Amino acid sequence: MTDPLSINRRQFFGRAAAGIGTAALATLLNRDLFAAPTPGGGARGLPGFPNFVPTAKRVIYMLMSGGPPHIDTLDYKPQLAAYYGKELPASVQMGQRLSTMTAGQKQLVLPSIVPFQRYGKSGTWISDYLPHLGSVVDDVCFIKSMSSTQVNHAPAVTFFLTGAEQPGRPSIGAWLSYGLGSLNDNLPTFVVMTSRDRENSCGQLFFDHYWGSGFLPGKFQGVKLRSAGDPVLYLSDPPGITRPMRRELLSDLDKLNELEYADAGDPEIATRIAQYEMAYRMQAAAPELADLSSESKSTLDMYGPDVLRPGSFAGNCLRARRLAERGVRYVQLMHAGWDHHKNLRTQFKIQCKDTDQPAAALVKDLKQRGLLDDTLVIWGGEFGRTVFAQGDLSSKSTGRDHHPYCYTIWMAGGGVKPGISYGASDDFCYNVAHDPVGVHDFQATLMHLFGIDHEKLTFKFQGRRFRLTDVEGQVVKGILA
Repeated sequence: MTDPLSINRRQFFGRAAAGIGTAALATLLNRDLFAAPTPGGGARGLPGFPNFVPTAKRVIYMLMSGGPPHIDTLDYKPQLAAYYGKELPASVQMGQRLSTMTAGQKQLVLPSIVPFQRYGKSGTWISDYLPHLGSVVDDVCFIKSMSSTQVNHAPAVTFFLTGAEQPGRPSIGAWLSYGLGSLNDNLPTFVVMTSRDRENSCGQLFFDHYWGSGFLPGKFQGVKLRSAGDPVLYLSDPPGITRPMRRELLSDLDKLNELEYADAGDPEIATRIAQYEMAYRMQAAAPELADLSSESKSTLDMYGPDVLRPGSFAGNCLRARRLAERGVRYVQLMHAGWDHHKNLRTQFKIQCKDTDQPAAALVKDLKQRGLLDDTLVIWGGEFGRTVFAQGDLSSKSTGRDHHPYCYTIWMAGGGVKPGISYGASDDFCYNVAHDPVGVHDFQATLMHLFGIDHEKLTFKFQGRRFRLTDVEGQVVKGILA
């Protein structure tokens, strides 16, 4: 027996925690005995969750990194043509904070550079650069009164995905994984794929904390899939290693980790075991997921000519549908290239062409397979773009600056009302005219669609209980079906 006087402070607390921790580890290692199965397979999350009947089982979030210009895509304001080249009234701008790139220049109005047309039974006005989205408008709910507090990319994306401007909090996918558990046994609950414009014109960096678990256990973080080769590094066994050999090796490794966990009580050891086991199961599931040869020609054509190019947004959209079919709860598609400060008249059209057809195809594909009703699809950036030009109005190098105070996103399926527009901007596409939706409101609504009261899903860390929506957030009932 270990001499109690020889145990240091770290060992004391580690061993004191091991009693509860070992029970948790046993739950992890013997899921069939301890974890109640969900209807779709996998293991349940926290007791009592969901809090009420959900309308969404899974989500595919297409985050258009850089900020699509709402005035040129989804927020039709034909009356602005009369203001071309005129200075934005001070009563509209109201001294609100801008990025340093345009803070000192004249704010000369640049109306939409693209014509709009009406689509669908709803008669929704959509940019001519997004005709494929126009074909699904009656399945889509447009939120035209989104607003954020952040005027720069990284804190704005971090805020949208974690509920805080500074890195360190769990992302949405991690919260859902923690609260609701898994719908499948062979793939991660939370998967991330990234893409960017082929011209590499104005991409933003993708930081790991955008899909991190923050202070939640590491097993809830997103798993990033690669666009070429093995979907996950080192997924394939080395030459000469068979599946039975791999299973035997992992079983022995698990036993060693169990001994270490019993001694140290470090929860990250349990995470390590869980990741090893998930990797083993993914060795069979992931190659089949990445293989698109089983998809029909009509399906591939629906997603567009880019669908088979490795790393394309189109290919990621199709894989997102395949992940949804296989019970992955949260798929995060991040596509860079929308940061049009100087190339609005050149790159913007290319960006729309590359992303419009795949995004609309994803909605169509899910619908025709009976998956849209309980799959929430989200499209939008971390903010919009200014109604005034950055640089010379008439130049090919003109652009638009960041604009967080009012912009447009859209959602489809998963329990949101189809064929509607919620909220509105003012006459200058600058401020919210009515029915504002803040970032925490958006997050509270997403949680509600999954049957979660956003105020109840919490985690105690450093002496206080944290939640995704921090201390704010109201469910936007006007968009609920």
